[in-house]
Amino acid sequence: MFKNLTVYRIGPDGSPDLTEIEAGLSKGRFVECGATQQRSSGWVEPRGVEHGPLVESVGGQLLLKLRTEQRVVPGAVIKRRTEELAQNIELQTGRKPGKKQTKELKEQALLELLPMAFTKQSSTQVWIDPVQRLLLVDASSQSRADDVVSTLVKSLDGRMAVSQLNTAESPAVCMAEWLSSGEPPGGFSIDRECELKSSDAQKAVVRYTRHRLDTEEVRQHILTGKTPTKLAMTWRDRVSFMLTDAFQIKKLAFLDVVFEAHKGSNKPAQDEAFDADVAIATGELCQLLPDLLDALGGEQDMSGGGASASRSAEPSTDARPSGDHAPAEPATTADDSPPW
Repeated sequence: MFKNLTVYRIGPDGSPDLTEIEAGLSKGRFVECGATQQRSSGWVEPRGVEHGPLVESVGGQLLLKLRTEQRVVPGAVIKRRTEELAQNIELQTGRKPGKKQTKELKEQALLELLPMAFTKQSSTQVWIDPVQRLLLVDASSQSRADDVVSTLVKSLDGRMAVSQLNTAESPAVCMAEWLSSGEPPGGFSIDRECELKSSDAQKAVVRYTRHRLDTEEVRQHILTGKTPTKLAMTWRDRVSFMLTDAFQIKKLAFLDVVFEAHKGSNKPAQDEAFDADVAIATGELCQLLPDLLDALGGEQDMSGGGASASRSAEPSTDARPSGDHAPAEPATTADDSPPW
């Protein structure tokens, strides 16, 4: 179900109910790009059934899907057509186009080429956990995740406040401590992949892949000022992932033990398979995320009273959106987050 997760906190008022979300998303259904339209995005059915609901509820967890389509015109093709148009003008007028006219010719070239361009589609899963007030986006980049959240908030007419979730302690500092001491937090183990980056002007990077990390060499890199930016970990021998210094979860993989209960059974129908995948994935991640937050000191308390608890069946309504407050450690800063 998920390959990456960027985690956001939903405001104290929570999210709209299922009916309100469905109505909001319906106004922004996906429509393919027009002939001269470069990009289009909109909501599609998470279950993949045409004309089905745009938000699915499985065990109280809500699933949405945003689809994006782009017409791809290579820059070299645009440049060549722009030069052709400029040469035609020079032949007709005896002078080369100026900077402003060249810019207009570039726009003209793009409009001419768009109807002939191939289209490329991509989809992004969105998961809303109403109980823990979490919004999670399956995107590998922060900018993509932010775009999806902005689209969702706009679709819901601003009725859901969302901010980047910040941890009380910097993930980079915690990862450095785990690597230096060889002692990961309880329930977690360190795998065989990481990235270390220096903070000086050279920005030197050291990457380890399929390599033991409990070595003196790794510890020396940390002692000389290199900071972990990525670290592969496994949670309770059930879920493996890559933690980043920006508190993003990448390369999510559910291990075989998670699916053992389903082995040997008849292949379920499509609807049953979707429900089973959602239930398994969200069930595991609803336990992993609080453990990971605990390992990073809990969620940053924006009221100034210290770290807030990360485990709660009904999260405290004292939580505050974090987009307007700088965290204690630069690695978890959210000052650049869009003000949803």
